Amino acid sequence: MLSERRLEVLRAIVQDYVGTEEPVGSKALTERHNLGVSPATVRNDMAVLEDEGFIAQPHTSAGRIPTDKGYRLFVDRLAGVKPLSSPERRAIQNFLDGAVDLDDVVGRTVRLLAQLTRQVAVVQYPSLTRSTVRHVELLLLAPARLMLVLITDTGRVEQRMIDCPAPFGETSLADLRARLNSRVVGRRFADVPQLVQDLPESFEGEDRGTVSTVLSILLETLVEETEERLMIGGTSNLTRFGHDFPVMIRPVLEALEEQVVLLKLLGEAKDSGMTVRIGHENAHEGLNSTSVVAVGYGSGDEAVAKLGVVGPTRMDYPGTMGAVRAVARYVGQILAES
Repeated sequence: MLSERRLEVLRAIVQDYVGTEEPVGSKALTERHNLGVSPATVRNDMAVLEDEGFIAQPHTSAGRIPTDKGYRLFVDRLAGVKPLSSPERRAIQNFLDGAVDLDDVVGRTVRLLAQLTRQVAVVQYPSLTRSTVRHVELLLLAPARLMLVLITDTGRVEQRMIDCPAPFGETSLADLRARLNSRVVGRRFADVPQLVQDLPESFEGEDRGTVSTVLSILLETLVEETEERLMIGGTSNLTRFGHDFPVMIRPVLEALEEQVVLLKLLGEAKDSGMTVRIGHENAHEGLNSTSVVAVGYGSGDEAVAKLGVVGPTRMDYPGTMGAVRAVARYVGQILAES
């Protein structure tokens, strides 16, 4: 374990390198930070940090920069994330409050995260596998044609047209709507098939075929919509950090185009806590020079999806973590109120 003093020197190196983009020397450290020791002691501490792999010397520069291992220790030993200012919090709330539907919420969240952090923002749509049914609406469009509208607890709305095997009256429709909602409202998608399997038998013979058709379309909708969806924004922010990527920016951009890679980056939504993956901790080779900060969001205590940012390892971690956490909290509130 590093001594508290050497940890303080590492923190100072990370802060200066993130702020100045320049390798950090012992003289600059003692001038800029109140470390309470001589430059010679700082030089000695930096030699130990380098020997242990927390900092490295890039090319012939006299200064040092943090390694992935150094950033990891810095993040693990953070006293706290940087809180947003009151004007920033108000701006987030006002911007997200203007959203009209779930697509708009996700779109605004991506733009907001990219602007706040000046990184690439990634937002996962709420997963229907973790959603519950808020309401099922059935509308009669013609004697043998219905519209099914499925509304989830996260505000997602799915519509399907249904051609019935025989005409279906308003009375039967109202009956089916009431019975269906009494069984599925507030229940998880995964539980729905079992909850409705005997429903057709409770209807008269001529209506049974239509009830079965409606249920099969409903269940198909639940299965189709478990596919994960993402929105990404702020990719152009990466061009500001060209010198932070050792080879080229192209491998990073190519990795960001792959949805499977992004979903793996964000991690499982059920792990709702803040995750920070730094450099080579990212399994995808194209992202070895980036860091990912992600957190779960949801309408209650349980996360239904994740959001986060991707940027260079030379990242303002306390500020980025604070912004990501604050945005996730506001999105969760909006979903709860929608």
